[in-house]
Amino acid sequence: MRIIAGLLAGLLFGIGLVVSGMSDPAKVLNFLDIAGSWDPSLAFVMGGASVTTFLGYRFVLRQPAPKLADAFHLPTATQVDAPLLGGAALFGFGWGIGGFCPGPAWTALPLLAPGTLVFLPMMLLGLWLGNRVMQR
Repeated sequence: MRIIAGLLAGLLFGIGLVVSGMSDPAKVLNFLDIAGSWDPSLAFVMGGASVTTFLGYRFVLRQPAPKLADAFHLPTATQVDAPLLGGAALFGFGWGIGGFCPGPAWTALPLLAPGTLVFLPMMLLGLWLGNRVMQR
């Protein structure tokens, strides 16, 4: 049942990314281009996602346990440190240069656009390298 729930949640997430336009690198880059052809529509998408997440967490965390697991697995780290800031900066620069966030990049994969076909392998390589560096 957990696999089916995960599949349905991922499918809903992917459909939401496609419908909102977040899987279109041109739309993302126009959102980031504040001084040029700025497209504010993704701000509404992110605002809606933030409100939904805020309300959803408040509702779900009132439950004694998740429906499909024994316990909630929430992050425990609260410290803002150099690895967190460095990772956030790399993520932001990568998003700005490529026009993709990891989730929308996966949803754009079936389009076989050259940018997606370059971005995704490089993203996976970066994840692998980052994991190797953190293990040392």
